[in-house]
Amino acid sequence: MKKIEIIERITDANGSISENILTSWEHKNQFIPEIIRFGELKIYLQEQIVKKNDSDVHLSKYEYDILLLLAKSPGRIFGKEMVYDLVWNEPYSGDYNVVMRHICNIREKIEDDPGQPLYIQTVRGVGYRFNGNLGSK
Repeated sequence: MKKIEIIERITDANGSISENILTSWEHKNQFIPEIIRFGELKIYLQEQIVKKNDSDVHLSKYEYDILLLLAKSPGRIFGKEMVYDLVWNEPYSGDYNVVMRHICNIREKIEDDPGQPLYIQTVRGVGYRFNGNLGSK
């Protein structure tokens, strides 16, 4: 494995430039980020830690796995069945409530207003998606 540092420069609407140094590892020619960032939400992959506004967000294993699944593919819609299959590693049992309950718990922990979610959006009749319009930093 080879350590890689990427300097990311972003210009906002006012012309101000912010700079982040993203440290990552290259493994078998595949870029593996250490942190996934969307707005004030940061997911530290190596440590399996989530922070919002630099405060720890305490998630259960399943909550973390669901958040990571969605955040790794922003904008992609995941049906409840698919979330269950991928996170629990077993065929979907038909209990929609278990996925819905975990999504609700995640929203309570990461959203400023869980009733109007910014990060995890419901696509009515289809499933859930992570809002890809927040911009990854």
